[in-house]
Amino acid sequence: MSQSGLRKAMILAAGKGTRLAPLTHRTPKPLLPIKGRPLLHWQLQWLADSGIEACMINLHHLGEQIQADIGDGSQFGLKVSYSHEAQLLDSGGGIRNALDFFNDTPFLLLNGDIWTDFDFTTLPAAPPAPARLHLVLTPTPAVRDQGDFDFAQGWVQQRGTSHVYCGIAVLHPALLRDRKIEPFSLRDVFFAEIDAGRLSAQTFHGVWHDIGSVEEYEHLR
Repeated sequence: MSQSGLRKAMILAAGKGTRLAPLTHRTPKPLLPIKGRPLLHWQLQWLADSGIEACMINLHHLGEQIQADIGDGSQFGLKVSYSHEAQLLDSGGGIRNALDFFNDTPFLLLNGDIWTDFDFTTLPAAPPAPARLHLVLTPTPAVRDQGDFDFAQGWVQQRGTSHVYCGIAVLHPALLRDRKIEPFSLRDVFFAEIDAGRLSAQTFHGVWHDIGSVEEYEHLR
């Protein structure tokens, strides 16, 4: 299997998982079991199998459980580091807080609550110019009330209904380097990049689940 050229990744794992309560009252969402293993174990193995060598995980809600379980990542063939958030920084702020880990090298971004059979080696090593952010989109599934974006010929055209964001992306650190370390959503960055005409994307038609509710989690299990 070919390698994408990406060597570092970040998994967003700091959220409280409120929509999965009460399951997440004592267990952080990324450690909920899928097929006998914590979801995060599967995700780290996906990354290692695709050529990723080092991974940053941001932590807040029950983060000590995640760090105790994953350790240095050697069990997955990875070097795992952690970014602790005393204050929950949301998706964008969490990435900005950990940005020095990546220097000026594009990296793979993965939401800590998705299950997929996506081939991570199909990602580009960097977003195609002039983009600084490249998304993976899938056609809006029937279980979704609405989509996120409209997509055509490699570029996100506008907010729309035809596709949803898979929680998988390639991000160039320059995109967030000038932002303050404070809570902000990555979705706000998406919309600004769409308006500038520089949000690239690819489509995926395989297995993908956003574990956003107890019902979805039980269905996936």
